[in-house]
Amino acid sequence: MSARKTLIFGVGINDADYVTRSTKVVDGHQKTNWRCPFYQAWSNMLERSYCPKYKVRKPTYAKCEVAEEWLTFSNFRAWMVLQDWQGKHLDKDVLLPGNKIYGPDFCVFISAKLNSFLVGLETSRSKLLPGTHFQKSSGMFNPQCRNPFTGKQEHLGYFVNEQESHDAWRRRKQELAEMYSALQSDQRIAAALRARFASFTEVAQ
Repeated sequence: MSARKTLIFGVGINDADYVTRSTKVVDGHQKTNWRCPFYQAWSNMLERSYCPKYKVRKPTYAKCEVAEEWLTFSNFRAWMVLQDWQGKHLDKDVLLPGNKIYGPDFCVFISAKLNSFLVGLETSRSKLLPGTHFQKSSGMFNPQCRNPFTGKQEHLGYFVNEQESHDAWRRRKQELAEMYSALQSDQRIAAALRARFASFTEVAQ
């Protein structure tokens, strides 16, 4: 079976009527010289959804799958050419948090910085609430939030209570989300950001 007819990650059909990548020989080894950006986004999506080794490395993608129509490259490409995609990453759950299906209904392209900003909203690597840090020297909680526009880690004050520290982090995330929403060319993303962070100004009871 030719490379063109071989299923990509066991499911994808590359029906492109042009060469999607070129190669060159470097030090006796064949290296990819150029890859079609539409094909790159499509194959990366298939890898995240159907590559067992990738799912072991990234368990958050364990239950992800691709809509039937996007298993054919030309269908995905026809959608992507209409999107604001350059320099951005394909996202499946900014419009619908928790979504596990890649398809035209909920997928959009977002910047890498926005994607990082959305990571860890409800979970924390430590046992503390997200955004909360305990400073042993002062015996107080010091919430921190990275500002995606300046790249700097912001220290948001000191609190004796973990929940109050977390609430300060939530308020700052909401402020930054509002700034992000104002920059979006896709108003669906702007609306989704406002909706997702609307409750962040509410103080837990």
